[in-house]
Amino acid sequence: MVPTAYYLILAAMLFSIGIAAFLIKRNVITIFISIELMLNAVNLTFVAFAHMWHQVSGQIFVFFVMVVAAAEAAVGLAIIISIYRTRQTLNVDELNLMKS
Repeated sequence: MVPTAYYLILAAMLFSIGIAAFLIKRNVITIFISIELMLNAVNLTFVAFAHMWHQVSGQIFVFFVMVVAAAEAAVGLAIIISIYRTRQTLNVDELNLMKS
């Protein structure tokens, strides 16, 4: 049996990688993927604690987070495609949506 601390360390590393990529990268797609990575790290934490305490509520919460993440992915990708079609770039530094 793998200790819960290992899962929490893995989740912390994944979350840290997601934050670092979010802060460093300038491409909208990589920022979007880093947000998804952070959501998956939080899901791993919920499942680890739910398993440790023998509760189903953490796993149910993970299910709802995954549903929201799927909806966010669909809407987010549609917005990214729309931005690319109008601005011809996905670089965050070059995007200024307030200007026409």
